[in-house]
Amino acid sequence: MHELIHCLIHTIEEVLLLIPFLFIAFFIIEVIEHKLSSKSKKIIEKSGRLGPLFGGLLGMIPQCGFSVVATNLYITRIVSLGTLIAIYLSTSDEMLPILISRKASINTILGLLFIKFIIGMIAGFIIDFFIRRYKKKHKIKIKENFDICHDEDCHCEKENLFVSSLKHTFKTVSFIFIVTFLLHIMMEYLGEDVIKKLFLKDNLFSPFISSLVGLIPNCAASVALTELYLSGVISTSSVIAGLLTGSGVAILVLFRGNKNLKENLFILGLVYFIGAFSGLIIGIIEMLL
Repeated sequence: MHELIHCLIHTIEEVLLLIPFLFIAFFIIEVIEHKLSSKSKKIIEKSGRLGPLFGGLLGMIPQCGFSVVATNLYITRIVSLGTLIAIYLSTSDEMLPILISRKASINTILGLLFIKFIIGMIAGFIIDFFIRRYKKKHKIKIKENFDICHDEDCHCEKENLFVSSLKHTFKTVSFIFIVTFLLHIMMEYLGEDVIKKLFLKDNLFSPFISSLVGLIPNCAASVALTELYLSGVISTSSVIAGLLTGSGVAILVLFRGNKNLKENLFILGLVYFIGAFSGLIIGIIEMLL
C-alpha cells in the first residue's frame, strides 16, 4: 500500500509540472489550426498527384481532426489512397505537445517529425504510382462521391481558443496521468529490466508490438508510446513504428463511413505493415551504427 501511495504522489508531482507547458503548446497549436484548417483542406483537395507531399507536410501539424477530414475526403474519392496513407503516417496526434512539455531536445522533436514525414510521403507516392498503373491497365475510373456525412469532423473552430486548449490539455493530462501511474507501479513491482523485456526493448522485432499499440483508435496510443519512449522503455525504432500507425480516431471514421470492409482492412493492414517494417529497418540501421 505504501508503494502505491508513493507511486501516486510521484505521478501527481510529475503531471502537475506538465500542465502549464501542455496548455501553452496546445494554445499555440490551436491558433495555427484555426488559421490553417480550411486552407489545409483546400490544399489537399487541389494537390492532385502531389497529394502525398502536401498530405505529409500538413499531417505533421497536430491539427484537431485533420486525419478525420482526410479520411472523409478519401471516402468521397476526392483524394487518393496514397495521400490518405501519407497523412495517416505523418500525423503526430498528441506526440508533439508531450515532447514539448517534457522538454525534449529540438533534435529529437524535429527528427521524429521529419522521419514520419519522409516515410509517409514516400509510401504515399509509391502507393499512388501502383494504383495509377493498375487503373490504367484495367481501365478503371473512380468517381467522386459527395454523399458521405462529415459528422465526425472536429468543430473546435466554434469554441473559444482558450476553452478548446483547456479541453485538449485536460484530456491529454488524464491519459498521461494513467500511463505514468501504471508505469511507476510496474517499475516499482517488476523493475525496469522486466518492463523493457515485455516491450522487447533492444529486440529487432519490438516495432511489431509498438505498431499494434499505435493502431488503437485514440490519442491514448500516442501518449503512451511517447511517454514510454521518454522513459527509456522502448527504443527509437519502436516509437517511430508506433507513431507511424497512430492516426487517432481516423481509422474508426474509415470503418464507419466506408462501406467496403475489405478495402478498410487492406488500408489498416497497409498502415500496420508500413509502420512495423519502417521500425524494423530503422532498428537494423541503429544496430549497424
